[in-house]
Amino acid sequence: MSFSGKIKEKVKEGKYFMSQHAIIESAKDMVDDEDIEEAISNGQLLEDYPDDRRGHSCLICGKMRDGRYLHVVVGMTEENAVMITTYLPSPNKWETPFKRRKNNG
Repeated sequence: MSFSGKIKEKVKEGKYFMSQHAIIESAKDMVDDEDIEEAISNGQLLEDYPDDRRGHSCLICGKMRDGRYLHVVVGMTEENAVMITTYLPSPNKWETPFKRRKNNG
């Protein structure tokens, strides 16, 4: 199973937690746990970071319940998925929710 597939499975099982940073960032955008679960469950892998100094993580983009797109950076412990941060893709940095701007804003 792929890394993002393992993350989706953990989230489906309710085996995840939010970093303090993810809690703060999701609150700023008025995004709750159900929105994050929904975005990950229907989302797709945008970027994979296997060599991140904090451990393997990835960027997933998916739709929330209200139809907005959400980006979630997620890592893993042995038992749980870990939401590192969440954010709404900015049109300044993202051409579409799935494609970065070449000049990156």
